[in-house]
Amino acid sequence: MGIGALLSLLLLIAANALTPQLFRWGIDQGIAKKDLDVVFQAGSLLICVAIARGVSNFGQGFWAEAVAQGVAYRLRNQIFHKIQNLSFSYHDRAPTSQLLTRITRDIEQIRTFIGTTLLQVISSILTLVTITVILLVMNWQLALITLTAVPIAAFLLFRFFSKAGMLFGRVQQLLGELNAVLKENLLGVRLIKAFVREDAEIERYIYRDQEVIAANLKAIWAISNLFPFIFLLNNLVTLGVLGYGGSIVIGKQFSVGELVAFNSYLAVVLQPIFQLGFASAGIAQAAASAKRVYEVIDTEEEIRDRPHAIPFHTSSIRITFEDVSFRYPGATNYALKGVSFETKPNELIAILGRTGSGKSTLVNLIPRFYDVTEGAIRIDGNDVRDFTLHSLRTHIGMIFQETRLFSGSIRDNIAYAIPNAPLELVMEAARIAHIHEFIISLPDGYETIVGERGVGLSGGQKQRIAIARTFLTDYRILILDDSTSAVDAKTARQIYASLDKLMKSRTCTVFAIAQRISTVKNADRIFLIDGGELVAQGTHEELMLQSPLYGSILESQVKQINSVS
Repeated sequence: MGIGALLSLLLLIAANALTPQLFRWGIDQGIAKKDLDVVFQAGSLLICVAIARGVSNFGQGFWAEAVAQGVAYRLRNQIFHKIQNLSFSYHDRAPTSQLLTRITRDIEQIRTFIGTTLLQVISSILTLVTITVILLVMNWQLALITLTAVPIAAFLLFRFFSKAGMLFGRVQQLLGELNAVLKENLLGVRLIKAFVREDAEIERYIYRDQEVIAANLKAIWAISNLFPFIFLLNNLVTLGVLGYGGSIVIGKQFSVGELVAFNSYLAVVLQPIFQLGFASAGIAQAAASAKRVYEVIDTEEEIRDRPHAIPFHTSSIRITFEDVSFRYPGATNYALKGVSFETKPNELIAILGRTGSGKSTLVNLIPRFYDVTEGAIRIDGNDVRDFTLHSLRTHIGMIFQETRLFSGSIRDNIAYAIPNAPLELVMEAARIAHIHEFIISLPDGYETIVGERGVGLSGGQKQRIAIARTFLTDYRILILDDSTSAVDAKTARQIYASLDKLMKSRTCTVFAIAQRISTVKNADRIFLIDGGELVAQGTHEELMLQSPLYGSILESQVKQINSVS
Protein backbone atom coordinates (compact mmCIF):
# COMPACT_ATOMS: atom_id res chain seq x y z
CA MET A 1 0.00 0.00 0.00
CA GLY A 2 2.77 2.41 0.92
CA ILE A 3 4.62 1.64 -2.34
CA GLY A 4 1.44 2.30 -4.34
CA ALA A 5 1.01 5.70 -2.65
CA LEU A 6 4.68 6.59 -3.28
CA LEU A 7 4.55 5.58 -6.97
CA SER A 8 1.37 7.61 -7.45
CA LEU A 9 3.06 10.56 -5.77
CA LEU A 10 6.11 10.33 -8.06
CA LEU A 11 3.85 10.19 -11.12
CA LEU A 12 2.02 13.32 -9.92
CA ILE A 13 5.30 15.22 -9.39
CA ALA A 14 6.48 14.21 -12.88
CA ALA A 15 3.19 15.43 -14.37
CA ASN A 16 3.48 18.76 -12.55
CA ALA A 17 7.08 19.18 -13.73
CA LEU A 18 6.20 18.36 -17.35
CA THR A 19 3.17 20.67 -17.68
CA PRO A 20 5.05 24.05 -17.86
CA GLN A 21 7.47 22.62 -20.42
CA LEU A 22 4.53 21.70 -22.65
CA PHE A 23 3.24 25.26 -22.30
CA ARG A 24 6.68 26.61 -23.27
CA TRP A 25 6.87 24.33 -26.31
CA GLY A 26 3.33 25.22 -27.39
CA ILE A 27 3.96 28.97 -27.10
CA ASP A 28 7.48 29.17 -28.58
CA GLN A 29 7.20 26.52 -31.29
CA GLY A 30 3.47 26.71 -31.96
CA ILE A 31 1.89 30.11 -31.26
CA ALA A 32 5.03 32.24 -31.93
CA LYS A 33 5.73 30.38 -35.21
CA LYS A 34 2.02 30.02 -36.10
CA ASP A 35 2.28 26.23 -36.29
CA LEU A 36 -1.16 24.76 -35.47
CA ASP A 37 0.15 21.18 -35.49
CA VAL A 38 2.49 21.94 -32.60
CA VAL A 39 -0.34 23.73 -30.76
CA PHE A 40 -2.66 20.71 -31.16
CA GLN A 41 0.12 18.30 -30.18
CA ALA A 42 0.92 20.33 -27.07
CA GLY A 43 -2.78 20.50 -26.19
CA SER A 44 -3.19 16.73 -26.63
CA LEU A 45 -0.19 16.04 -24.43
CA LEU A 46 -1.54 18.43 -21.80
CA ILE A 47 -4.80 16.45 -21.77
CA CYS A 48 -2.87 13.19 -21.31
CA VAL A 49 -0.84 14.74 -18.48
CA ALA A 50 -4.06 15.99 -16.84
CA ILE A 51 -5.52 12.46 -16.97
CA ALA A 52 -2.31 11.05 -15.50
CA ARG A 53 -2.48 13.69 -12.76
CA GLY A 54 -6.06 12.70 -11.92
CA VAL A 55 -5.19 8.98 -11.78
CA SER A 56 -2.14 9.61 -9.62
CA ASN A 57 -4.15 11.89 -7.31
CA PHE A 58 -6.69 9.12 -6.78
CA GLY A 59 -3.97 6.50 -6.29
CA GLN A 60 -1.98 8.44 -3.75
CA GLY A 61 -5.12 9.41 -1.81
CA PHE A 62 -6.51 5.87 -1.72
CA TRP A 63 -3.29 4.06 -0.86
CA ALA A 64 -2.21 6.66 1.69
CA GLU A 65 -5.57 6.38 3.47
CA ALA A 66 -5.29 2.59 3.40
CA VAL A 67 -1.90 2.86 5.12
CA ALA A 68 -3.30 5.38 7.63
CA GLN A 69 -6.22 3.12 8.50
CA GLY A 70 -3.81 0.24 9.07
CA VAL A 71 -1.66 2.34 11.39
CA ALA A 72 -4.72 3.53 13.32
CA TYR A 73 -5.93 -0.08 13.60
CA ARG A 74 -2.61 -1.22 15.04
CA LEU A 75 -2.37 1.75 17.42
CA ARG A 76 -5.90 1.20 18.75
CA ASN A 77 -5.13 -2.45 19.36
CA GLN A 78 -1.76 -1.63 20.94
CA ILE A 79 -3.16 0.91 23.37
CA PHE A 80 -6.19 -1.27 24.20
CA HIS A 81 -3.91 -4.27 24.81
CA LYS A 82 -1.70 -2.11 27.03
CA ILE A 83 -4.69 -0.79 28.99
CA GLN A 84 -5.87 -4.36 29.58
CA ASN A 85 -2.48 -5.32 31.01
CA LEU A 86 -1.70 -2.25 33.09
CA SER A 87 -2.02 -2.69 36.84
CA PHE A 88 -4.73 -1.36 39.14
CA SER A 89 -2.31 1.29 40.38
CA TYR A 90 -2.09 2.82 36.88
CA HIS A 91 -5.88 2.94 36.55
CA ASP A 92 -6.09 4.46 40.04
CA ARG A 93 -4.03 7.40 38.77
CA ALA A 94 -5.11 7.73 35.11
CA PRO A 95 -8.45 9.50 34.44
CA THR A 96 -10.71 7.36 32.26
CA SER A 97 -11.65 10.38 30.15
CA GLN A 98 -7.98 10.97 29.23
CA LEU A 99 -7.60 7.33 28.14
CA LEU A 100 -10.76 7.60 26.03
CA THR A 101 -9.47 10.77 24.37
CA ARG A 102 -6.16 9.12 23.55
CA ILE A 103 -7.69 5.99 22.05
CA THR A 104 -10.19 7.99 19.96
CA ARG A 105 -9.34 11.61 19.13
CA ASP A 106 -5.54 11.32 19.45
CA ILE A 107 -5.34 8.25 17.24
CA GLU A 108 -7.68 9.94 14.76
CA GLN A 109 -5.27 12.90 14.61
CA ILE A 110 -2.42 10.48 13.85
CA ARG A 111 -4.52 8.75 11.17
CA THR A 112 -5.30 12.08 9.51
CA PHE A 113 -1.63 13.02 9.56
CA ILE A 114 -0.51 9.77 7.91
CA GLY A 115 -3.38 9.68 5.41
CA THR A 116 -3.14 13.31 4.31
CA THR A 117 -0.51 15.50 5.93
CA LEU A 118 2.46 13.14 5.68
CA LEU A 119 1.88 12.68 1.96
CA GLN A 120 1.70 16.46 1.56
CA VAL A 121 5.03 16.86 3.34
CA ILE A 122 6.78 14.20 1.22
CA SER A 123 5.22 15.63 -1.94
CA SER A 124 6.28 19.15 -0.99
CA ILE A 125 9.90 18.20 -0.37
CA LEU A 126 10.24 16.12 -3.56
CA THR A 127 8.48 18.78 -5.62
CA LEU A 128 10.70 21.50 -4.17
CA VAL A 129 13.87 19.59 -5.05
CA THR A 130 12.65 18.68 -8.57
CA ILE A 131 11.48 22.19 -9.50
CA THR A 132 14.62 23.78 -8.02
CA VAL A 133 16.81 21.71 -10.35
CA ILE A 134 14.65 22.61 -13.38
CA LEU A 135 14.70 26.33 -12.52
CA LEU A 136 18.47 26.39 -12.12
CA VAL A 137 18.87 24.72 -15.51
CA MET A 138 16.48 27.16 -17.21
CA ASN A 139 17.92 30.40 -15.76
CA TRP A 140 20.02 30.46 -12.62
CA GLN A 141 19.56 34.23 -12.03
CA LEU A 142 15.75 33.98 -12.03
CA ALA A 143 16.05 30.78 -9.97
CA LEU A 144 17.97 32.59 -7.23
CA ILE A 145 15.25 35.28 -7.06
CA THR A 146 12.61 32.57 -6.75
CA LEU A 147 14.48 30.45 -4.20
CA THR A 148 14.95 33.36 -1.78
CA ALA A 149 11.44 32.48 -0.59
CA VAL A 150 12.49 29.04 0.62
CA PRO A 151 14.78 29.89 3.59
CA ILE A 152 12.49 32.74 4.71
CA ALA A 153 9.43 30.46 4.65
CA ALA A 154 11.41 27.72 6.43
CA PHE A 155 12.29 30.17 9.21
CA LEU A 156 8.63 31.16 9.65
CA LEU A 157 7.57 27.51 9.78
CA PHE A 158 10.26 26.62 12.33
CA ARG A 159 9.16 29.49 14.57
CA PHE A 160 5.58 28.26 14.32
CA PHE A 161 6.51 24.67 15.19
CA SER A 162 8.36 25.80 18.29
CA LYS A 163 5.07 27.08 19.73
CA ALA A 164 2.42 24.92 18.09
CA GLY A 165 3.26 21.57 19.76
CA MET A 166 2.58 22.95 23.23
CA LEU A 167 -0.60 24.70 22.08
CA PHE A 168 -2.13 21.60 20.51
CA GLY A 169 -1.07 19.41 23.43
CA ARG A 170 -2.98 21.79 25.69
CA VAL A 171 -6.05 21.50 23.44
CA GLN A 172 -6.00 17.68 23.74
CA GLN A 173 -5.59 17.82 27.51
CA LEU A 174 -8.52 20.23 27.92
CA LEU A 175 -10.63 18.06 25.64
CA GLY A 176 -9.92 15.11 27.93
CA GLU A 177 -11.05 17.18 30.92
CA LEU A 178 -14.22 18.14 29.04
CA ASN A 179 -14.88 14.46 28.37
CA ALA A 180 -14.41 13.77 32.08
CA VAL A 181 -17.25 16.17 32.93
CA LEU A 182 -19.40 14.52 30.24
CA LYS A 183 -18.65 11.03 31.58
CA GLU A 184 -19.45 12.04 35.17
CA ASN A 185 -22.78 13.48 34.06
CA LEU A 186 -23.74 10.46 31.99
CA LEU A 187 -22.96 8.09 34.86
CA GLY A 188 -24.45 10.34 37.56
CA VAL A 189 -27.55 11.60 35.76
CA ARG A 190 -29.90 10.21 38.42
CA LEU A 191 -27.97 11.90 41.23
CA ILE A 192 -27.93 15.20 39.32
CA LYS A 193 -31.69 15.13 38.85
CA ALA A 194 -32.30 14.04 42.44
CA PHE A 195 -30.41 17.07 43.79
CA VAL A 196 -31.72 19.42 41.04
CA ARG A 197 -28.17 20.26 39.90
CA GLU A 198 -28.84 20.38 36.15
CA ASP A 199 -28.10 24.12 35.85
CA ALA A 200 -24.90 23.85 37.87
CA GLU A 201 -23.67 20.94 35.74
CA ILE A 202 -24.52 22.82 32.54
CA GLU A 203 -22.46 25.76 33.79
CA ARG A 204 -19.57 23.45 34.68
CA TYR A 205 -19.66 21.87 31.20
CA ILE A 206 -19.89 25.28 29.48
CA TYR A 207 -16.91 26.54 31.50
CA ARG A 208 -14.78 23.55 30.43
CA ASP A 209 -16.01 23.91 26.84
CA GLN A 210 -15.02 27.58 26.85
CA GLU A 211 -11.53 26.55 27.95
CA VAL A 212 -11.32 24.19 24.95
CA ILE A 213 -12.51 26.95 22.60
CA ALA A 214 -10.00 29.44 24.06
CA ALA A 215 -7.13 26.96 23.61
CA ASN A 216 -8.22 26.21 20.03
CA LEU A 217 -8.47 29.92 19.22
CA LYS A 218 -4.98 30.44 20.61
CA ALA A 219 -3.66 27.74 18.29
CA ILE A 220 -5.61 29.16 15.34
CA TRP A 221 -4.21 32.62 16.14
CA ALA A 222 -0.71 31.20 15.81
CA ILE A 223 -1.62 29.67 12.42
CA SER A 224 -3.32 32.88 11.23
CA ASN A 225 -0.20 34.89 12.01
CA LEU A 226 1.88 32.59 9.82
CA PHE A 227 0.11 32.68 6.46
CA PRO A 228 -0.10 36.45 5.78
CA PHE A 229 3.71 36.57 5.80
CA ILE A 230 3.96 33.63 3.42
CA PHE A 231 1.40 35.16 1.02
CA LEU A 232 3.28 38.48 1.11
CA LEU A 233 6.51 36.62 0.37
CA ASN A 234 4.86 34.91 -2.61
CA ASN A 235 3.72 38.24 -4.07
CA LEU A 236 7.16 39.85 -3.67
CA VAL A 237 8.92 36.91 -5.36
CA THR A 238 6.40 36.93 -8.21
CA LEU A 239 6.97 40.67 -8.69
CA GLY A 240 10.76 40.14 -8.82
CA VAL A 241 10.49 37.30 -11.35
CA LEU A 242 8.15 39.25 -13.64
CA GLY A 243 10.35 42.39 -13.43
CA TYR A 244 13.67 40.71 -14.15
CA GLY A 245 12.16 38.11 -16.48
CA GLY A 246 10.37 40.77 -18.50
CA SER A 247 13.62 42.70 -18.96
CA ILE A 248 15.53 39.71 -20.32
CA VAL A 249 12.63 38.78 -22.60
CA ILE A 250 12.75 42.33 -24.03
CA GLY A 251 16.53 41.90 -24.40
CA LYS A 252 15.86 38.66 -26.33
CA GLN A 253 17.81 36.58 -23.76
CA PHE A 254 14.67 34.70 -22.76
CA SER A 255 11.63 33.66 -24.78
CA VAL A 256 8.01 34.43 -23.85
CA GLY A 257 7.34 30.71 -23.58
CA GLU A 258 10.24 30.26 -21.20
CA LEU A 259 8.98 33.15 -19.04
CA VAL A 260 5.47 31.66 -18.95
CA ALA A 261 6.93 28.25 -18.04
CA PHE A 262 9.17 29.83 -15.41
CA ASN A 263 6.21 31.70 -13.91
CA SER A 264 4.26 28.43 -13.85
CA TYR A 265 7.13 26.78 -11.99
CA LEU A 266 7.09 29.73 -9.61
CA ALA A 267 3.55 28.80 -8.58
CA VAL A 268 4.60 25.16 -8.27
CA VAL A 269 7.74 25.90 -6.24
CA LEU A 270 5.81 28.06 -3.78
CA GLN A 271 3.00 25.52 -3.54
CA PRO A 272 5.15 23.18 -1.40
CA ILE A 273 5.80 26.11 0.95
CA PHE A 274 2.06 26.68 1.28
CA GLN A 275 1.48 22.97 1.74
CA LEU A 276 4.10 22.80 4.46
CA GLY A 277 2.48 25.82 6.07
CA PHE A 278 -0.96 24.24 6.03
CA ALA A 279 0.52 20.89 7.07
CA SER A 280 2.36 22.47 9.99
CA ALA A 281 -0.82 22.58 12.06
CA GLY A 282 -1.51 18.90 11.33
CA ILE A 283 2.08 17.98 12.12
CA ALA A 284 1.93 19.82 15.44
CA GLN A 285 -1.41 18.19 16.33
CA ALA A 286 -0.20 14.73 15.29
CA ALA A 287 3.05 15.15 17.24
CA ALA A 288 1.14 16.14 20.39
CA SER A 289 -1.28 13.23 19.90
CA ALA A 290 1.50 10.72 19.22
CA LYS A 291 3.25 11.79 22.41
CA ARG A 292 0.06 11.22 24.41
CA VAL A 293 -0.63 7.84 22.78
CA TYR A 294 2.89 6.53 23.32
CA GLU A 295 2.86 7.72 26.92
CA VAL A 296 0.33 4.92 27.45
CA ILE A 297 1.90 2.35 25.09
CA ASP A 298 5.36 2.84 26.62
CA THR A 299 4.13 2.72 30.22
CA GLU A 300 5.95 -0.01 32.11
CA GLU A 301 3.70 -2.80 33.36
CA GLU A 302 4.23 -2.83 37.13
CA ILE A 303 2.53 -6.21 37.63
CA ARG A 304 3.87 -8.80 35.18
CA ASP A 305 5.19 -12.33 35.04
CA ARG A 306 8.62 -12.93 36.48
CA PRO A 307 11.20 -14.69 34.30
CA HIS A 308 10.60 -18.45 34.50
CA ALA A 309 7.20 -18.00 36.19
CA ILE A 310 5.41 -21.29 36.78
CA PRO A 311 1.76 -22.26 36.18
CA PHE A 312 -0.53 -22.26 39.19
CA HIS A 313 -1.10 -25.91 40.17
CA THR A 314 -2.14 -26.61 43.72
CA SER A 315 -4.48 -28.87 45.62
CA SER A 316 -4.46 -28.15 49.34
CA ILE A 317 -4.76 -24.33 49.08
CA ARG A 318 -2.90 -23.03 52.10
CA ILE A 319 -2.50 -19.28 51.85
CA THR A 320 0.18 -17.68 53.98
CA PHE A 321 0.74 -13.97 54.62
CA GLU A 322 4.28 -13.45 55.91
CA ASP A 323 4.65 -10.06 57.61
CA VAL A 324 2.93 -8.35 54.67
CA SER A 325 3.00 -4.58 54.43
CA PHE A 326 1.65 -2.56 51.52
CA ARG A 327 1.70 1.07 50.47
CA TYR A 328 -0.12 2.37 47.40
CA PRO A 329 2.14 3.94 44.74
CA GLY A 330 2.69 7.59 45.57
CA ALA A 331 1.25 7.26 49.09
CA THR A 332 3.24 7.98 52.23
CA ASN A 333 1.23 5.87 54.68
CA TYR A 334 0.96 2.09 54.71
CA ALA A 335 -2.45 0.61 53.91
CA LEU A 336 -1.38 -2.70 55.51
CA LYS A 337 1.26 -3.17 58.18
CA GLY A 338 2.85 -6.46 59.24
CA VAL A 339 -0.08 -8.79 58.45
CA SER A 340 0.66 -12.48 59.09
CA PHE A 341 -1.66 -15.51 59.01
CA GLU A 342 -2.13 -18.90 57.35
CA THR A 343 -5.37 -20.42 56.13
CA LYS A 344 -6.41 -24.06 56.10
CA PRO A 345 -7.90 -25.95 53.14
CA ASN A 346 -11.65 -25.38 52.67
CA GLU A 347 -11.71 -22.60 55.24
CA LEU A 348 -14.16 -19.71 55.13
CA ILE A 349 -12.41 -16.56 56.33
CA ALA A 350 -14.57 -13.53 57.09
CA ILE A 351 -12.85 -10.13 57.10
CA LEU A 352 -14.38 -7.33 59.14
CA GLY A 353 -13.32 -3.81 59.94
CA ARG A 354 -14.31 -0.20 59.74
CA THR A 355 -14.34 1.69 56.42
CA GLY A 356 -10.82 2.33 55.18
CA SER A 357 -9.23 -0.22 57.50
CA GLY A 358 -7.57 -2.15 54.62
CA LYS A 359 -9.97 -5.07 54.06
CA SER A 360 -10.17 -4.76 50.27
CA THR A 361 -6.46 -4.02 50.03
CA LEU A 362 -5.69 -7.31 51.78
CA VAL A 363 -7.67 -9.48 49.34
CA ASN A 364 -6.48 -7.50 46.28
CA LEU A 365 -2.93 -8.63 47.00
CA ILE A 366 -3.76 -12.32 46.56
CA PRO A 367 -4.49 -12.20 42.78
CA ARG A 368 -1.66 -9.65 42.40
CA PHE A 369 -3.81 -6.69 41.49
CA TYR A 370 -1.06 -5.03 43.48
CA ASP A 371 2.26 -6.46 44.68
CA VAL A 372 3.25 -6.38 48.33
CA THR A 373 5.62 -3.64 49.43
CA GLU A 374 7.22 -5.81 52.10
CA GLY A 375 6.86 -9.46 53.08
CA ALA A 376 5.41 -12.24 50.93
CA ILE A 377 2.16 -14.03 50.13
CA ARG A 378 2.46 -17.75 49.51
CA ILE A 379 0.09 -20.43 48.25
CA ASP A 380 1.20 -23.90 49.33
CA GLY A 381 4.66 -22.50 49.95
CA ASN A 382 5.04 -20.76 46.57
CA ASP A 383 5.26 -16.97 46.37
CA VAL A 384 2.30 -15.69 44.31
CA ARG A 385 4.82 -13.61 42.31
CA ASP A 386 6.35 -16.88 41.04
CA PHE A 387 3.10 -17.93 39.33
CA THR A 388 2.07 -16.74 35.87
CA LEU A 389 -0.61 -14.07 36.22
CA HIS A 390 -3.02 -15.82 33.85
CA SER A 391 -2.93 -19.17 35.65
CA LEU A 392 -3.14 -17.54 39.09
CA ARG A 393 -6.14 -15.35 38.31
CA THR A 394 -7.89 -18.11 36.37
CA HIS A 395 -8.22 -20.03 39.64
CA ILE A 396 -9.24 -17.07 41.78
CA GLY A 397 -12.90 -16.13 41.71
CA MET A 398 -13.55 -12.54 42.74
CA ILE A 399 -16.81 -10.69 43.31
CA PHE A 400 -16.33 -6.96 43.67
CA GLN A 401 -18.44 -4.61 45.75
CA GLU A 402 -19.09 -2.50 42.66
CA THR A 403 -21.18 -4.61 40.30
CA ARG A 404 -20.37 -4.31 36.62
CA LEU A 405 -22.54 -5.99 33.98
CA PHE A 406 -21.91 -5.93 30.24
CA SER A 407 -24.40 -5.23 27.46
CA GLY A 408 -25.89 -8.53 26.37
CA SER A 409 -28.09 -11.27 27.81
CA ILE A 410 -28.19 -12.43 31.42
CA ARG A 411 -26.77 -15.75 30.27
CA ASP A 412 -23.84 -13.99 28.58
CA ASN A 413 -23.11 -12.07 31.77
CA ILE A 414 -23.14 -15.16 33.97
CA ALA A 415 -21.02 -17.11 31.46
CA TYR A 416 -18.62 -14.18 30.93
CA ALA A 417 -15.51 -16.15 31.97
CA ILE A 418 -16.68 -19.35 30.20
CA PRO A 419 -18.65 -18.20 27.12
CA ASN A 420 -19.39 -21.77 25.95
CA ALA A 421 -20.66 -23.00 29.31
CA PRO A 422 -23.76 -25.22 28.99
CA LEU A 423 -27.02 -23.65 30.12
CA GLU A 424 -27.34 -26.26 32.88
CA LEU A 425 -24.13 -25.03 34.53
CA VAL A 426 -25.22 -21.40 34.13
CA MET A 427 -28.52 -22.21 35.81
CA GLU A 428 -26.77 -24.07 38.63
CA ALA A 429 -24.56 -21.04 39.34
CA ALA A 430 -27.68 -18.85 39.34
CA ARG A 431 -29.37 -21.17 41.87
CA ILE A 432 -26.38 -20.91 44.20
CA ALA A 433 -26.61 -17.11 43.93
CA HIS A 434 -30.40 -17.27 44.53
CA ILE A 435 -31.21 -15.45 41.29
CA HIS A 436 -32.53 -18.38 39.19
CA GLU A 437 -36.19 -17.94 40.16
CA PHE A 438 -36.13 -14.29 39.23
CA ILE A 439 -34.46 -14.96 35.87
CA ILE A 440 -36.95 -17.62 34.75
CA SER A 441 -39.80 -15.27 35.71
CA LEU A 442 -38.66 -12.84 33.01
CA PRO A 443 -40.33 -13.13 29.57
CA ASP A 444 -37.07 -14.11 27.84
CA GLY A 445 -35.53 -15.89 30.81
CA TYR A 446 -31.77 -16.24 30.55
CA GLU A 447 -31.81 -14.54 27.13
CA THR A 448 -33.14 -11.30 28.62
CA ILE A 449 -31.02 -8.38 27.42
CA VAL A 450 -29.60 -6.03 30.04
CA GLY A 451 -27.82 -2.72 29.53
CA GLU A 452 -24.13 -2.19 30.19
CA ARG A 453 -24.92 -1.02 33.73
CA GLY A 454 -27.67 -3.56 34.31
CA VAL A 455 -30.51 -1.18 33.46
CA GLY A 456 -33.82 -2.73 34.48
CA LEU A 457 -32.33 -4.70 37.39
CA SER A 458 -32.18 -3.76 41.04
CA GLY A 459 -28.86 -3.44 42.83
CA GLY A 460 -29.39 -6.78 44.58
CA GLN A 461 -30.30 -8.55 41.35
CA LYS A 462 -27.20 -7.22 39.59
CA GLN A 463 -25.08 -8.27 42.54
CA ARG A 464 -26.47 -11.81 42.52
CA ILE A 465 -25.84 -12.12 38.77
CA ALA A 466 -22.25 -11.07 39.46
CA ILE A 467 -22.05 -13.71 42.21
CA ALA A 468 -23.38 -16.36 39.82
CA ARG A 469 -20.80 -15.27 37.23
CA THR A 470 -17.98 -16.00 39.68
CA PHE A 471 -19.48 -19.26 40.96
CA LEU A 472 -19.37 -20.60 37.39
CA THR A 473 -15.57 -20.25 37.16
CA ASP A 474 -13.04 -22.93 38.08
CA TYR A 475 -11.84 -21.15 41.19
CA ARG A 476 -9.72 -22.56 44.00
CA ILE A 477 -9.72 -19.32 45.92
CA LEU A 478 -12.93 -17.31 46.21
CA ILE A 479 -12.96 -13.66 47.26
CA LEU A 480 -16.21 -11.87 48.07
CA ASP A 481 -15.48 -8.16 48.53
CA ASP A 482 -18.63 -7.06 50.36
CA SER A 483 -20.50 -8.73 47.51
CA THR A 484 -23.82 -9.07 49.36
CA SER A 485 -24.09 -5.42 50.41
CA ALA A 486 -27.01 -4.79 48.04
CA VAL A 487 -29.08 -7.83 49.09
CA ASP A 488 -31.16 -8.24 52.22
CA ALA A 489 -29.81 -10.06 55.26
CA LYS A 490 -31.95 -13.15 54.65
CA THR A 491 -30.73 -13.56 51.04
CA ALA A 492 -27.15 -12.96 52.15
CA ARG A 493 -27.44 -15.77 54.70
CA GLN A 494 -28.93 -18.06 52.02
CA ILE A 495 -26.02 -17.29 49.68
CA TYR A 496 -23.48 -18.08 52.39
CA ALA A 497 -25.37 -21.30 53.24
CA SER A 498 -25.21 -22.34 49.57
CA LEU A 499 -21.56 -21.40 49.52
CA ASP A 500 -20.94 -23.62 52.54
CA LYS A 501 -22.49 -26.56 50.70
CA LEU A 502 -20.45 -25.76 47.61
CA MET A 503 -17.20 -25.75 49.58
CA LYS A 504 -17.85 -29.33 50.63
CA SER A 505 -17.97 -30.41 46.97
CA ARG A 506 -14.74 -28.72 45.85
CA THR A 507 -11.41 -27.74 47.41
CA CYS A 508 -11.33 -23.99 47.86
CA THR A 509 -10.54 -21.27 50.36
CA VAL A 510 -12.99 -18.39 50.72
CA PHE A 511 -12.35 -14.83 51.86
CA ALA A 512 -15.54 -12.89 52.54
CA ILE A 513 -15.46 -9.17 53.33
CA ALA A 514 -18.73 -8.25 55.01
CA GLN A 515 -20.27 -5.31 56.78
CA ARG A 516 -22.89 -7.35 58.66
CA ILE A 517 -21.52 -9.67 61.31
CA SER A 518 -24.80 -11.61 61.24
CA THR A 519 -24.06 -12.92 57.72
CA VAL A 520 -20.59 -14.30 58.53
CA LYS A 521 -20.74 -15.24 62.20
CA ASN A 522 -20.64 -18.92 61.20
CA ALA A 523 -17.33 -18.46 59.35
CA ASP A 524 -14.45 -20.77 60.33
CA ARG A 525 -12.43 -17.69 61.31
CA ILE A 526 -13.08 -13.99 61.41
CA PHE A 527 -10.22 -11.54 60.78
CA LEU A 528 -10.63 -8.13 62.38
CA ILE A 529 -8.68 -5.41 60.53
CA ASP A 530 -8.10 -1.99 62.05
CA GLY A 531 -5.78 0.71 60.70
CA GLY A 532 -4.17 -1.73 58.26
CA GLU A 533 -3.29 -4.24 61.01
CA LEU A 534 -4.72 -7.65 61.82
CA VAL A 535 -5.73 -6.90 65.39
CA ALA A 536 -7.72 -10.06 66.16
CA GLN A 537 -8.81 -13.37 64.67
CA GLY A 538 -10.95 -16.28 65.76
CA THR A 539 -14.50 -17.58 65.68
CA HIS A 540 -17.47 -15.37 66.45
CA GLU A 541 -17.64 -16.69 70.02
CA GLU A 542 -13.91 -16.28 70.59
CA LEU A 543 -13.88 -12.68 69.34
CA MET A 544 -16.90 -11.86 71.51
CA LEU A 545 -14.82 -12.84 74.53
CA GLN A 546 -11.40 -11.52 73.41
CA SER A 547 -11.90 -8.38 71.28
CA PRO A 548 -13.51 -5.19 72.62
CA LEU A 549 -13.45 -3.73 69.10
CA TYR A 550 -15.40 -6.68 67.71
CA GLY A 551 -17.92 -6.36 70.51
CA SER A 552 -18.38 -2.64 69.84
CA ILE A 553 -18.95 -3.26 66.11
CA LEU A 554 -21.53 -5.92 66.88
CA GLU A 555 -23.23 -3.69 69.44
CA SER A 556 -23.47 -0.77 67.00
CA GLN A 557 -25.03 -3.05 64.36
CA VAL A 558 -27.57 -4.43 66.83
CA LYS A 559 -28.52 -0.87 67.87
CA GLN A 560 -28.91 0.11 64.23
CA ILE A 561 -31.21 -2.84 63.55
CA ASN A 562 -33.29 -2.04 66.63
CA SER A 563 -33.60 1.64 65.69
CA VAL A 564 -34.79 0.72 62.19
CA SER A 565 -37.31 -1.81 63.49
